Amino acid sequence: MLELTGNKARAIAAARAAGLPVLDSSAPSSDIDELLSAAEDMHFPVFVKAVAGGGGRGMRRVEAIEDLRDAIEIASREAESAFGDPTVFLEEAVIDPRHIEVQILADNAGNVIHLYERDCSLQRRHQKVIEMAPAPNISDELRERLCNDAVNFAKEIGYSCAGTVEFLVNPEGRHVFIEMNPRIQVEHTVTEEVTDVDLVAAQLKIAAGATLPELGLTQDQIRLSGAALQCRITTEDPTDGFRPDTGRITAYRSPGGAGIRLDGGTSVGAEISPHFDSMLVKLTARGRDRATAIVRARRALAEFRIRGVATNIPYLQAVLADPAFVAGEVTTSFIEQRPELLTARGSSDTASKILRYLADVTVNKPHGVRPTKVYAVDKLPAVDLSAPAPEGSKQRLDRLGPPASPRTCARRPRWR
Repeated sequence: MLELTGNKARAIAAARAAGLPVLDSSAPSSDIDELLSAAEDMHFPVFVKAVAGGGGRGMRRVEAIEDLRDAIEIASREAESAFGDPTVFLEEAVIDPRHIEVQILADNAGNVIHLYERDCSLQRRHQKVIEMAPAPNISDELRERLCNDAVNFAKEIGYSCAGTVEFLVNPEGRHVFIEMNPRIQVEHTVTEEVTDVDLVAAQLKIAAGATLPELGLTQDQIRLSGAALQCRITTEDPTDGFRPDTGRITAYRSPGGAGIRLDGGTSVGAEISPHFDSMLVKLTARGRDRATAIVRARRALAEFRIRGVATNIPYLQAVLADPAFVAGEVTTSFIEQRPELLTARGSSDTASKILRYLADVTVNKPHGVRPTKVYAVDKLPAVDLSAPAPEGSKQRLDRLGPPASPRTCARRPRWR
């Protein structure tokens, strides 16, 4: 099963056999000339895809055939480095699509159900950033077609346990199969929140021999309730091309409250190294509707305090505040079309700034500079420090003597 679904070309052939709509594509090959020949009969733009690819690696979009050779060479090298297989294929590109995937569960007795869809269109360089369930602004008819096709594909290949069937949907509402992920995905939490089904526990029980009916999981019992969205919080710097940041966590405070779920996380003193994925924690927000889920996600992001390394939290806040996102008008090109989101806001980190200021004053300017103005109001009169100081009570006492001092010195208050 892993060999079938893990190879995108084989998965597309299986989808075609199951009657699912698929994109025009070439045969997989590591021969550049063979792929260039196949491209002559295809409509551009096209994608060069690694047959063993995933996570956007080994994948390049090509607008014109004259740029194809370089793209194939780069994708093939990347695929060999990442997956040990340089084989790639060409696939017709869908212009400005939405990326929608359907969660399925299947047992070893041939029973297959779907748990509705997730919208994963918010992507950057083919890496998902925010996922939503259910998908906003799709018709009931399209939802039914997507879910039925996902179930039919799983039945066609004899799938079992949890998996995800992924589709692209063009602006006209036409959907096409692109691949299947035969595993639990990062974004499975949003499906769990809106269906109240523990997907991880369900697949473990299926692997142990249970059937879906024995688990009480039949299609007529699966209902959508509310809406949920997931934000992937990573140790990346959005202002520096999303470069992964490393270092030691000096402060960590996580959010909570109604409708907030956290998967993962860290603690003060943890070391973020360059040898692992940059995702730190998954924030899932749930509400009775999508608007409520977005408000809760905004509040939770604002409550995070992560210091010591850069994070993408300010970027996520900017995306959640974008009017198009709030309206559910999302496609896979949403982020690329809005470069202003990269600098829309930044972390104030007031506490760290105060500490740095105090440290600088303590070490470098312990005595400071005598101020003459505070908040534009004169607090101290101008003084000529080169002139003799005026007489005070001490000089009057010396000149007049003790007997005269009660008459010349200011009376002190008496304290009971």
